[in-house]
Parts: sequence; structure tokens; C-alpha cells
Amino acid sequence: MRLTRSAVALAMLACSSITAIAQTAPAPAASPAGAAPAKPADPVLAKVNGQEIRFSDLTALAQTLPPEARQMPPQQLFPQLLDQAIDGKALVFLAKKDKLDQEPAIARAMNVAAERALQSAMVSIAVGPSVEEAKIRARYDATIAGKPGEEEVHARHILVANEDLAKKLIADLQGGADFATLAKANSTDPGAANGGDLGWFKSSDMLPEFSAAAFALKPGEVAATPVQTRYGWHVIKLEERRTSAAPTYEAAHDELRQAMISEGITKLLAQARKDVTVVRYNQDGSAMKPTDGATPPAATKAPAKPSTKK
Repeated sequence: MRLTRSAVALAMLACSSITAIAQTAPAPAASPAGAAPAKPADPVLAKVNGQEIRFSDLTALAQTLPPEARQMPPQQLFPQLLDQAIDGKALVFLAKKDKLDQEPAIARAMNVAAERALQSAMVSIAVGPSVEEAKIRARYDATIAGKPGEEEVHARHILVANEDLAKKLIADLQGGADFATLAKANSTDPGAANGGDLGWFKSSDMLPEFSAAAFALKPGEVAATPVQTRYGWHVIKLEERRTSAAPTYEAAHDELRQAMISEGITKLLAQARKDVTVVRYNQDGSAMKPTDGATPPAATKAPAKPSTKK
């Protein structure tokens, strides 16, 4: 989905029923020359005390509706949305008449809402274009497509509560005992019924200490010493190892997009921090005291950019 300045207020595509509403909106009269009239991009649908309610207001309002409501026929949904928008405007006029907007708590809430809207708009404008489909595809082609996948191993384990029992099981295995049989009889892991079979997994799928031991083994080998994790003591046997195929674009799409969004937001926040002065205080509002004999500055601000004027 493309996110542009003109679409900040519509960060998500409008639902199909609202699109249909646009198609059923009354068209202006034909021009004297007989040319086909141009429909307004965002027509005014009502005015309340002179304040306009536009089609985009109803589109935004529709996004707050539950999914089943969005499926209503346009001829039913349109008047309900318009009435809701008119009621909302009327309530605002009444609240301002009663000077509720001057109440400190309400004014603060209004300011918070306005700031959140600006934050969302800034992120959409700055980050949105960087996660267009073409750019996600380019990232996939550059970092994943045509490259070998990650190494995977197929392993079994026996999970017990103490090291002594784990060592005894390793000794039994070295003496020729069957791993699956010992797992069924001793393991506290839910996979004990399957002989401790963990299937195929990547290094990142398991706890670091477990993966380090499993990936260090050769096929058919049992770890010579038990491995401790927060779950207990593990006896590990490696069955097979392989290199997985690179994920398809469809499989990698969402993860790539999320990573690109995170990168964009991190870059945006770094840029924003450069242009502001920050003064920190303790939780009780008091000034922070110097630590380790150093006197930290009261405020931090990036140096001014060199002037380009001659």
C-alpha cells in the first residue's frame, strides 16, 4: 500500500462499502459545454454551523466501525455515517459552548490526541514510502533470493530435573541403550511420548545453550555431557543436519516489512532527536544529581549545523 502526503489521514485503504458510497454520491450538473463534469476528490456532504463534513471524514469514521457494520449496503451505511458525523459536530459545539475545552484535564487530553495524530502522520509520511512493495521485493532480492538458507538440525532430547540422572542416562546410552526408550521412561518434556523427538529446528529456535550443544554434534552422536537450561538438564542426540531452502518472497514478506518499518522509525527518531533540547528530571520532578563526580549537562542538544551562507 502506498502512503503519501495526500493519504496520511487514510493510513489504511477505505473499506469496499465506502468506496461504493463515493460511486453513488450525487454528481454535479453537466457543464455548459457538455463536457463530463469532474467529481470533487473530497466532496462536502454536510455543514454544521458552517463547519464542513467531507467524504474523507466519513471514510475515517468507517474505519472505527466493527467489520460486520462495514459490510452494510452503501445506501444504508451512508446516511448512518453522515448522521453520526453531524451528531459529533453538534456535540463539539455544545461542549465548546459550555467551555469544556477550557477544563485543564480535557484540554490536556485534547493536546495528547493532537500530538498522537501528528506522530502518526509523521511516521506515515517518513516511513511509509520506504516499505512499498517494490522496495520490499528489492530487499528480498538483495538479501534472501538465490542465497542458501539457514542450517537446521534434527535432534532428540531427554529432559530431567538433576545432573546426576542426566549423567546416568548418558552412560546408559553409551552402553547401547535406546534413546527413544529412555526418553519415554525418564523425560519430563511433553515430547517424551515421541521418544524426545524435536524435529527440525534452526539455532535461533532454541535457547542458546541448547543450540550450541546440538549444533556441535555429528549425526548419530549424543552429547558427552548434559546441558543445563532454565527448564532442567538435557541429554541431546543429533539425528540429522541440513541446509534449508531460502524462504519464498511470500513467506519472508511480513518479516522483511516489519524490519524495514523498524529501521525507518529508528532513523526518524534519531533525526527528530537532533532538533530538540532534552532536560531530564527524577521521578519526583527534582533535578538529577551528578554521578561519579561528573557534572552532566542540564540539557543535551546536537550542535548547530554549519551555515551554508557565504
